Amino acid sequence: MKKLFVSLLTFAFLVFPLLSGADYNGRKIVTFRDSLLNERKKDEIIKRHGWKIKHLDRANASVVFLNSRVDEEDLLKNSDVLRVEDDVIVTIDARGGNANASAPVQTLPWGIDRIDAELVWPGGNLADPVKVAVVDTGIDFKHSDLKDNIKGGINTINPLKSAQDDNGHGTHVAGTIGALNNTIGVVGGAPLVDLYAVKVLGANGSGFLSDIIEGLDWAASNGMQVVNMSLGTTSDIQAFHDAIIRTKNAGVTLVAAAGNSGGAVNFPAAYQEVIAVSAIDSANNIASFSSRGSEVDLAAPGVSVFSTYKGNKYATLSGTSMASPHVSASAALVINTPASALYDVNLNNKWDPDEVQKKLQDSAVDLGTLGYDTLYGWGLVNAFLAVQ
Repeated sequence: MKKLFVSLLTFAFLVFPLLSGADYNGRKIVTFRDSLLNERKKDEIIKRHGWKIKHLDRANASVVFLNSRVDEEDLLKNSDVLRVEDDVIVTIDARGGNANASAPVQTLPWGIDRIDAELVWPGGNLADPVKVAVVDTGIDFKHSDLKDNIKGGINTINPLKSAQDDNGHGTHVAGTIGALNNTIGVVGGAPLVDLYAVKVLGANGSGFLSDIIEGLDWAASNGMQVVNMSLGTTSDIQAFHDAIIRTKNAGVTLVAAAGNSGGAVNFPAAYQEVIAVSAIDSANNIASFSSRGSEVDLAAPGVSVFSTYKGNKYATLSGTSMASPHVSASAALVINTPASALYDVNLNNKWDPDEVQKKLQDSAVDLGTLGYDTLYGWGLVNAFLAVQ
């Protein structure tokens, strides 16, 4: 009976937009004005116009289906409602490649070599025990090159299920950040980092913004120090920006892929609180697909990147999705060093997000136009120089 109920509910969610009108997207994020408004009151407000999917407690918001545009307009007239925004689809920022390789003898991926991460390790800094959340499609918990570093996670799409990766993208990203330095496969930039799988995207590499917001709030509440977001949308949604701000204010360094359109930088990378990463190839040239603009902060390897993949496999993929984790690994290595007096603006003897970003930017290898430019930002991230 329980399975039947779930199936019917899923069916209802799928057909509801059709009943609401072909030109109306009824799935919304409703943000309430008063943080003291209780859940029962919120439900009463929503049920007059549609139904609730779930609450986003830290956002003081609800994810809902509204019956029509008229219902949306009426809902906005309620003095308890601050905003009603689209619960947009967000997608991974990766391109196709070979995804069937078995475990070879361990190799050093060209990207890890290019950012000089391997020069950091002999000094004993392998980013243990820095906590990095991979906000993505999940991670393969059984992968031989990752499992010892995976410490937990959450599935915000379906909290009753694990954060196991059913796409491969998140596992690839995780490998670049923290694949083990063993005898097989690859090695990540921070080989002893604590990885957390925050599954916000489905098997097709896409998902609702509300699930990402919930994932960010989980990261902020559970002591994550770095969040990698190899995903994006062209939509600037205030509820998304608010979640980014909350997460950074919790002391989390945020890193995101700039996007693969070759045009404007996607969100969340375009938000000033996030380190936006463009992609370069092995010749240090900007990738043709890499998004660009004044929001770009750093560049990193993002073409033909070899890393872990679902099913205990390995894959070569391209995209700013592959560039972003190089910066996340470098951030973890910086956080694992004593706070520098030169950068410790807050005088709290720890690395705050702005301080981590400045250290990474100041130590980057300049590419392109001298100084800052809109293709490479402040330059190619260099993990070794960043920890000096």
